[in-house]
Amino acid sequence: MESQTTHLIKRGKKLSYLLRHDKSYNFDEHGWREVSNLVANHGFTMEELLEIVATNNKQRYEFSEDMKFIRARQGHSIKVDVELAESVPPDVLYHGTPKENLPSILDKGICKMSRNHVHLSDTIETASKVGARREKDFIVLSVKAKQMHEDGFVFYLSRNQVWLTEYVPAKYLVIITQ
Repeated sequence: MESQTTHLIKRGKKLSYLLRHDKSYNFDEHGWREVSNLVANHGFTMEELLEIVATNNKQRYEFSEDMKFIRARQGHSIKVDVELAESVPPDVLYHGTPKENLPSILDKGICKMSRNHVHLSDTIETASKVGARREKDFIVLSVKAKQMHEDGFVFYLSRNQVWLTEYVPAKYLVIITQ
């Protein structure tokens, strides 16, 4: 029998997909999805959605003020504007990734791939968790964020404290762990 925690993690992953990558849904321009759609068509209950939003350790999701809509705060592969304000980054940010990505990153930089932004962390610990999520053999890179910003790159800080930018050229990277 599946534990309540395991069940909630699986449902959270499904919600993540439905709010960030579901090309079959007609999101509004700001990435909001109707809660009623998730309840009627995907088997969620309002109580389950409330628990997923409240307990997500990365605070990935948010409800509209009237609780009729829900969205992911970042990480979309669909084009939406989650209303991010430009922010001045700290001197250094960090990026964790599987070690196998290093040759490509050193050649091409950190690319957003299918997402709308590159995700960066403000601590090595957070970047390590991200890097280790898919692979136990990962690296952490430091990003000269202040220098990038001074050179004209735009940064955003999501409501759940994830730093976002369009692209990180290799010249702004330093390998922290190997």
